[in-house]
Amino acid sequence: MKRHQTTIIDIARALNISKSTVSRALTGHPNVNAQTRKAVLELAEKMEYERNMLAISLVKNKSFTIGIIVPEFMTTFFPQVVIGAQEVAAKKGYNVIISQSNESYETEVANAKVMLTNRVDGVLVSLTKETRNFDHLKIFQRKGIPIVFFNRVCEEMEVPKVVTNDYDGAFNIVEHLIQRGKKRIAHLAGPDSLLISRKRLNGYLDALRKNNIPVIEELIIPYDLTLEKVKIYVKYLLELPDPPDALFAINDPTAMEAIQIIKAKGLRIPEDIAVAGFSNDFASALIEPGLTTVSQPMREIGKTAMQLLLEMMDKEVSEWKAITRTLKAELIIRGSS
Repeated sequence: MKRHQTTIIDIARALNISKSTVSRALTGHPNVNAQTRKAVLELAEKMEYERNMLAISLVKNKSFTIGIIVPEFMTTFFPQVVIGAQEVAAKKGYNVIISQSNESYETEVANAKVMLTNRVDGVLVSLTKETRNFDHLKIFQRKGIPIVFFNRVCEEMEVPKVVTNDYDGAFNIVEHLIQRGKKRIAHLAGPDSLLISRKRLNGYLDALRKNNIPVIEELIIPYDLTLEKVKIYVKYLLELPDPPDALFAINDPTAMEAIQIIKAKGLRIPEDIAVAGFSNDFASALIEPGLTTVSQPMREIGKTAMQLLLEMMDKEVSEWKAITRTLKAELIIRGSS
């Protein structure tokens, strides 16, 4: 049996009114009286009417769809950012297409192509750890499609960005460890390709220098965010002739993995070695001991990025400005330090 989708013609026939009146009632036009609008809306719901967004998009040259590209969904950070972004988009009548790149540059390129194919009106992007070429994202600029970066941003593209104060957050957490009497503070750093990695590393280094603590290269280990490697690097640090008395990790998943390894070695946290992370992942308060970390306003990042994108979509390309919004990250002290 052929499926029939209710149209405005069906509603018009049932109510014995014109289809233009039905259309105006459905879109909230002021020239339709309240009683007629009420009858149209009630019947539309009863008949399970769905607006033909494809037809509307062809008329208005808009898809009413926004793309979001994130590098991973393994932690709570990106899902929370997406929730914040969706809340803002929904209030403005936009649907959202979400894709995650699994920390793969090639997948990110493919995801960008999907967004273009689906004719998104704008896109939010957070880069993978592998991304060093941005041609696939510059296409959006050339086509006049607004793009906003968040958290992991592209420095060479002059577009809006939403970040947290990664440098200050790292500086403050390392200074906290120093104030707790720690002097050999190791750092499991992120890949150099990411600006957040470099900012957090610089915050770590400057906190040491300010407090006249020597920078020891063997205590600084950049890694590719693959948690399987944390065991190798933490084991290396703990087996040094003079092991560290604290560890600052690039993010909370790294720090929490390190805590499990340290505890398995029979060491006390924070007495033998303190541990600190970054982002305030949901599980960071549940692990034993609770993880000292830097709290990032995850949902606010998503909301701010989406607001910037919507503002661009309401303006001519010539009016777009490469604004950078920096949100505050706050130190959260728990039992691990």
